[in-house]
Amino acid sequence: MKDTKKGIAEQSEMGLSLEDLIRRGARELIQKAIEVEVKELLEEYGNVKMLGGQRAVVRNGYLPAREVLTAVGNVEVCVPKVRDRSGTGIKFNSALVPPFVRRSARVTAALPWLYLKGISTGDMREALTVLVGDQARGLSPNVVSRLKGEWAAEYAGWMKRDRSASRYVYWWADGIHTGLRQENDARQCLLVIIGVKPDGTKELVTIGDGLRESKESWLDVLRDLAGRGVQSGPLLAVGDGALGFWAALDEVYPETRRQRCWVHKTGNVLNALPKSLQARAKADLHEIWMAPTRAQAIVAFDHFLKTYGAKYPKATDKLAKDREALLAFYDFPAEHWIHLRTTNPIESTFATVRHRTTRTKNCVTRSTFLGLAFKLVQEAEKSWRRIRGVERIAELLSGTVFKDGVPATPDDTQPQQLAA
Repeated sequence: MKDTKKGIAEQSEMGLSLEDLIRRGARELIQKAIEVEVKELLEEYGNVKMLGGQRAVVRNGYLPAREVLTAVGNVEVCVPKVRDRSGTGIKFNSALVPPFVRRSARVTAALPWLYLKGISTGDMREALTVLVGDQARGLSPNVVSRLKGEWAAEYAGWMKRDRSASRYVYWWADGIHTGLRQENDARQCLLVIIGVKPDGTKELVTIGDGLRESKESWLDVLRDLAGRGVQSGPLLAVGDGALGFWAALDEVYPETRRQRCWVHKTGNVLNALPKSLQARAKADLHEIWMAPTRAQAIVAFDHFLKTYGAKYPKATDKLAKDREALLAFYDFPAEHWIHLRTTNPIESTFATVRHRTTRTKNCVTRSTFLGLAFKLVQEAEKSWRRIRGVERIAELLSGTVFKDGVPATPDDTQPQQLAA
């Protein structure tokens, strides 16, 4: 009976073409690798618990099956989903099959992603074989080296273009530490700004580098923008606690307001608390930035300081010192709040780089380093969507004052009279 089933299976496979067999093998390999990735994520957050002791981050089925476009046709894969029951927004993004790779009809679209993952030029053909079959073996190291040179030249030209017509409503700014080394063994930091234009679309504003997120490095980036025509900054900039960016912003674009990233701030506060309290504290922090009004957020803010301040002053000090910057989003349209409370557009774009290059031994030149990162963002940019509430942008730019996410009434904007 067993031999009969084996014979039927062999006859079935004999009817498949070589391309079908390659696609089947690629699908199985990719699927196994994705399952390993999600397992690692669940193990990483295994200690994060709900109040009842249940795990906060759990599996939650699969996304709809999608196809990765390759040189031998479409390879169908199923990417798992995870659910973060604590509400902090932890998601699973596969490094092997990121969204921008599936949308590229060319092998070259995957090359910067593979290289930034730590795959050397010589190993790239083997890596691509998993995605595109045996045709990838024709990709020589010289071809890859030439492509890297083209990316660097393309980036250099992009950084010289005139920006006098550019205007932005919001910016997300962040420093991305990739782990890649330059030839002098210095570990560079990518300085990235993504902006929202008046039509609600997102675009890469600039991408530079520095040895760290210092004021001097960020000044170089912002002064370059101003020198190429960006005369005014956005209405609001969203970033983490890197003092270098905020100091540089105050010098070049002092009119821009600040919004601190709640994801970064939550991590900073929780790191100063014992693990046994972190799930509860995370829920208390969630009550602050999810409050429907600034007044309710302040009540929740003060409750957190009172609850944890006596025993864990370091944690509450981290929160209290940025009170105004953490609550700035309340002065902007409620439809935009989901975009303004975090630097997620940058985090998600560079998730592959941030989490998958810690062990890489690649050594690159500065131009190659920036060119690779530029191409990575270009591919990701194709999948960026407009922000919610696009119609509110015109009101903002016309000077409409918002309070708690809605246009303020005349009474809201008048100074309050003191009681006699």
